[in-house]
Amino acid sequence: MTFLNPAVLIGLIATAIPVLLHLLNLRKLKRIEFSTLTFLKELQKNKIRKVKLKQWLLLAIRCLIILLVVGSFARPALQGISIGGATSSAKTTAVFIIDNTFSMSILNEKGSNFNRAKQVIKSLCNELQQGDEVALIPIADASNSEIKATTNFQDFKMKLNDLDISSQTGTINNALVKAAELLGNSKNFNKEIYLLTDFQKNGLIEANQSPSNLSELLNDKVKLYSFDFSGKDIFNLGIGKLELNNQILLKDRPISFTAQITNYSKTQSANNSAVSLFINGERSAQQSVSLQPGETKKIVFETILKSAGLIDATAELEDDDLLQDNKRSLIFLVPEKISVVLFAENESDAHFVELALLATEQGNNSNVISITKRNLNQISSVDLNNYNVALIVGSETIGFTDRLTDYLLKGGSIFLMPGSGSNLLNFRNLTQRLQLPSPESAAGSMNNYQTAAVFDKVDFDHPVFLNLFAKEAKKQVESPEIYYYFKASPKQGGKTIISLIDNSPFLSEYSVGKGKVLVMYSAPALTWSNFPLKGLFAPLINKSVYYLSSKDNNQTDHFAGEDVLLNLQNNTLPQVKVVHPDKTEEFISLDKTNQGFLSYHNTSLTGNYKVFSGDKIIDAFSVNSNPSESDTRKLTKGEFDDYLKKISFKGKEYPLDVNENYTQKIQQARFGSELWRHFLLLAFFLALAEMLISRSAKKDMA
Repeated sequence: MTFLNPAVLIGLIATAIPVLLHLLNLRKLKRIEFSTLTFLKELQKNKIRKVKLKQWLLLAIRCLIILLVVGSFARPALQGISIGGATSSAKTTAVFIIDNTFSMSILNEKGSNFNRAKQVIKSLCNELQQGDEVALIPIADASNSEIKATTNFQDFKMKLNDLDISSQTGTINNALVKAAELLGNSKNFNKEIYLLTDFQKNGLIEANQSPSNLSELLNDKVKLYSFDFSGKDIFNLGIGKLELNNQILLKDRPISFTAQITNYSKTQSANNSAVSLFINGERSAQQSVSLQPGETKKIVFETILKSAGLIDATAELEDDDLLQDNKRSLIFLVPEKISVVLFAENESDAHFVELALLATEQGNNSNVISITKRNLNQISSVDLNNYNVALIVGSETIGFTDRLTDYLLKGGSIFLMPGSGSNLLNFRNLTQRLQLPSPESAAGSMNNYQTAAVFDKVDFDHPVFLNLFAKEAKKQVESPEIYYYFKASPKQGGKTIISLIDNSPFLSEYSVGKGKVLVMYSAPALTWSNFPLKGLFAPLINKSVYYLSSKDNNQTDHFAGEDVLLNLQNNTLPQVKVVHPDKTEEFISLDKTNQGFLSYHNTSLTGNYKVFSGDKIIDAFSVNSNPSESDTRKLTKGEFDDYLKKISFKGKEYPLDVNENYTQKIQQARFGSELWRHFLLLAFFLALAEMLISRSAKKDMA
């Protein structure tokens, strides 16, 4: 016998009360007047013996009543025993774990595995009794959902009917942890877990997760019934990644993408399967790929970018057995206009830079760059957030740099170079305030041709040199003569794009917060070098501005169900709008705690999301399925048994076949009967008996 509520058994202490009362009554001796010893002897032989017997019987009955009442509240139950109707069936808490990840959408002659699993759950619910508890744990949502057990079967079935295949991923481990918590809070005698899954190898436990010890919750009273829905080897190709290869994006210019395709089938090859690239819903390129079982290839799409603005790119495969991993999305921004604010102490210092920006050779992009000129001492009065790039020539009169630093930390871009009047001290102060490495010394002298330095190494793989040369095989530049420059150490961090003969950087790139900075260590003035007169100067300045204006374009892989950090730094309203891939809209009210960035949770759909402040787009991101869900390799029985050992599962597992009579096997394994009602009934009859015997005892005492 087992007690389902053993804590109540502490009430058995109350059985001591009748014993104490009995002992106290023995001490209360009553004086009896009598006239003859003959009567006393007769009374001793007959009446006293009878009274004592009834008193002991009353004591036993009273103790037994207390034992039965306390025991009934402790809910006694028998395992696997039925007493021919003398007992009532024990209550059950059944937790159904259903795999709703998209690998369960596989179709066979009986329909999809997911729909078959739902039918199994419904048939199992019909075997339960009124008052039993049920709970539903979808594997894809186990970590995010608040799940409670219910006795309302109708509500449970409605939730089951509404459940769909999810783009999110999940693990059996997380679902079992949730089930263990539910069963740990249950007072019912029968504790059952039903696991309905295809036992996908990657779906057991997260890669960096350690199994928890669940021995206290999943004890020897818990039954685990598992249904395996894995079947034949399926033919499945999946797109694991879609990457944008360009860092400089311009309308009507070439653009390149790389897609990673994997054949997840065990035995079937893919021959000339078509892979298409769509830009803003229009097919822009197509490739064919052939893959052996288990093979992965990368294919490159090249096309012409026909529009600017927010670009929606999608790679798509032909249909196969698993559809959800045949599409992968990417969203990025190509600016319609590149707004450049040009700060200079002397107008002559910015002369060559301005000419270089106006002398673009991009054909239809001749009006892409918009230039606003300001004096260097006006930085504090300019709203830098209105510009893609801030170009600073000089360091003499700049005093207020907080705006520049804040602009960089929020993701702005700066091209910094000394002016003709800059000296080492004020240029060093400026770089320090911008959190950049400072030059250590000055080298050469102005207008001194005798000590001029020249270029040594050029990083032709840097984006500012991409497509800069007509013949990529012969990348050569004519070095200018650098008369005077500031010497910085290449060991201070950053990326050296062009270095001089003494190994000091001439042009370097640095990161500050979310922003990018290019630093040229010589002024664009003829007193410092003849670089402005060289053919490289104008295209290098142009490409540098294009590069700085192109953001990272959110290349982070966001998987369905994961949190995404929204950049709200350009928001000016108390509310933002998020447009989901299915065109539904969600409005989020903001407060002082989430003005800069916001952790966004509602990412269950795959596709591209857009964030608006009024009518202005301030952020965008792509959500895709986790590639691990495409791998349909099956978990072996031994691997699952090893996992159950690692979580210290003390109960018993029953592997069941969905095509057999599983309900009969479950009934055979299910626990038996609860006896609390019968304990109370027996206590009631004993109480009646106690009343009758007590009356009789009082008469005898009289």
